[in-house]
Amino acid sequence: MKRLRALLCGAATAALATAGLGAFAAQQASGASTDATALSNRWYAAAPYLMPHDNNPPDAGAIMDATGLKAFQLAFILAPNGGGCSPTWDGTSPVSSDTAVASVIGAIRAKGGDVSVSIGGYGGTKLGQTCSDAASTAAAYQQVITKYQLKAIDFDLEEPEYENATAIAHEIGAAKILQQNNPGLYVSVTTAGTADGTGWFGKQMLNEAKSQGFTPNNFSIMPFDGGFNGSAAQTSALTNFNSILQSTFGWDAATAYAHEGFSGMNGRSDTGEYFSQADFQTVLDYATSHHMDRFTFWSLNRDRQCNPPDNNGQTSGTCSSVAQSDWDFAKYSVKFAGVTPPTTTPPTTPPPGGSCTAAAWSSSAVYTADNTVSYGGHMWKAKWWTQNETPGTTGEWGVWQDLGAC
Repeated sequence: MKRLRALLCGAATAALATAGLGAFAAQQASGASTDATALSNRWYAAAPYLMPHDNNPPDAGAIMDATGLKAFQLAFILAPNGGGCSPTWDGTSPVSSDTAVASVIGAIRAKGGDVSVSIGGYGGTKLGQTCSDAASTAAAYQQVITKYQLKAIDFDLEEPEYENATAIAHEIGAAKILQQNNPGLYVSVTTAGTADGTGWFGKQMLNEAKSQGFTPNNFSIMPFDGGFNGSAAQTSALTNFNSILQSTFGWDAATAYAHEGFSGMNGRSDTGEYFSQADFQTVLDYATSHHMDRFTFWSLNRDRQCNPPDNNGQTSGTCSSVAQSDWDFAKYSVKFAGVTPPTTTPPTTPPPGGSCTAAAWSSSAVYTADNTVSYGGHMWKAKWWTQNETPGTTGEWGVWQDLGAC
């Protein structure tokens, strides 16, 4: 997955502050103590990528409220930049001492969601390269699973690691060990896509999995940054990748599709390809009609409109470079999970009282997660606010949740 290193912004502390952690930071400071919600595998299969440290991370809770999304694919776990066989976030933040990402996870779980964690990505040094064998690689990843009580994990195997046969053997071997030692763990393996499905190194990775007797929940390709021209080229690549899965593992087409996934890039790709909301809908229709196992994209950090909308023809790590409303692309993941995204929009100012039974609008400034009001035939719950208000007046209001029709 391209990480757009030149576009990373801000220090990790400042970035995480904008991710909406205020109400949960103290509660979760010692780790992801909120138990992982028992989500279906379909949610982990639909989880879009989110960088919690960089690229101006959005408020996961606000995305959940606006779209109905429940799962997030947090990226990336790497080897330490200085070397070694211990897991870090982005090569710089040790998992062992992390509280910041744990707070993000705790906030998501407090709202009924969950996360998967992604290993690897484009660039950087991977644990498969620095650990001595599959067992030590697996032990490093087990620290991540245990720390965050994970129910799902993603192996994003691409450059430069997937050009190293030994490193890939370590990664595949580690994935197999984790699958065996963590019953029910949802495991995805993501790699580069080409017009033919995947390239030589992707096929080498599949052959390594076959030789080790390892079958994850899915093998996903990323059909972008390879001369793809919209959704027709992407669905063609998915069809070709299905044939590769059949020939490698001896599966029929239906079995191959049941172990196949799509990982796209919303808006403008690194190489100047464009993938619109209509392209996402076309690929979603293909994925659901062929009963594919996974539909995800890179990334939620980019799932908002640039200023100007086309970003002057540049690719950004913090916006899509296409015209859109916030979280347009996340809604396709929600649809893949089998849920209809909400269509009502929370008001930006305190709504007036209405005919539904509701608590009186609070005039105090104390934090509450319980105050509800009626507006537009729906009940709304305020998540936080920041100043004293007279009922019905405007002010600095926080996140809203639609509780449904009165």
